[in-house]
Amino acid sequence: MDYRKESLKKHAEWRGKIEMVPRVEVDTREKLSLAYTPGVAEPCLAIQRDAEQSFALTRRWNTVPVITDGTAVLGLGDIGPEAGMPVMEGKCALFKAYGGVDAFPLCIRSKDVDEIVRTIELLAGSFGGINLEDISAPRCFEIERRLKEDLDIPVFHDDQHGTAIVLAAALTNALRLVGKRAEDITVVINGAGAAGIAIARFLLSYGVKEIVLCDREGILCEGGVFRNRAHGEIAACTNRRHLTGTLADALKGADVLVGVSVAGCVSKEMVASMAERAIVFSLANPVPEISREDALSAGAAVVGTGSSEKPNQINNVLVFPGLFRGALDVRATTVNAEMMLAASRAIAGCVGDELSVDRILPYAYEKRAHEAVAAAVAEAARRSGVAKR
Repeated sequence: MDYRKESLKKHAEWRGKIEMVPRVEVDTREKLSLAYTPGVAEPCLAIQRDAEQSFALTRRWNTVPVITDGTAVLGLGDIGPEAGMPVMEGKCALFKAYGGVDAFPLCIRSKDVDEIVRTIELLAGSFGGINLEDISAPRCFEIERRLKEDLDIPVFHDDQHGTAIVLAAALTNALRLVGKRAEDITVVINGAGAAGIAIARFLLSYGVKEIVLCDREGILCEGGVFRNRAHGEIAACTNRRHLTGTLADALKGADVLVGVSVAGCVSKEMVASMAERAIVFSLANPVPEISREDALSAGAAVVGTGSSEKPNQINNVLVFPGLFRGALDVRATTVNAEMMLAASRAIAGCVGDELSVDRILPYAYEKRAHEAVAAAVAEAARRSGVAKR
């Protein structure tokens, strides 16, 4: 099947992947009076007295906006907020199907950090959490930081943390297969945008000691000249050997390649130069940095991609439905490191005895995986003191 052509056809048929459905009947005078006026005045007044009652008396407790400015949509780049709408709708459908969360697409016509932050803050009283999506770096870091400081509901930039969580789960199981330990390996990350930087930070907390990041200009090294502050900050805590040069230089002897960059930028020769039993995660979409077939033929032991057409799809869909389900269920005030690590461990643990080179993660449609993430996140929120329930 040509998924791109068929998808365009289906989108024209569907005319949207989500819709609003009432939870109550309003087909009699009595029912209308309870759901709307005059009866609705009483819950309004209860919420006026205590805004926390909005979580008990409305659907706020289960609602999340999927917010983008359209500047980093999939691998398509800055295509604009309206053009990002099909992705946001799709994500909302996955929220509901896999996590039971009511999600709504909100595409903001602005690239101004202050405007985006203020817009979200003004709307936050309608939602139980905030999911940021497809916002380009480095603005996405500032937007998330400010919102987490100002809001008392979970704020989660999925392109950063969702990718990092599922990547770490995949790495956990891949390392089991190749017989290596996180603290002994060298990980090369190609792509120093939102996902690459978040993955590096997460893997440091996970126990990886040697991480090298590359962008289009080569290896990031402390003391270099950087395009933004985020690059300087991550360079200061990675690349302990102070390597310089190109991606090809970084990959010599490396144990793991994580690609969150552009199509076709990794050659078979680069993979062949890596350590024995190397792990390759080439996640660029829709075309990876190197194909699964080429990576395997070049000597990689375990390969994952971002494609649902190949084994070992490494995709955020394993993260955000369950993560928000767990966070919403316990009225978490934030998403912290403990919750994210718990989510990653839960995903890795779902594979169990089925672990193989073609099966390092559960499938996105496996309900048990999302339930495991939700339970682990809820428990971690309670344990770390950020849960209100």
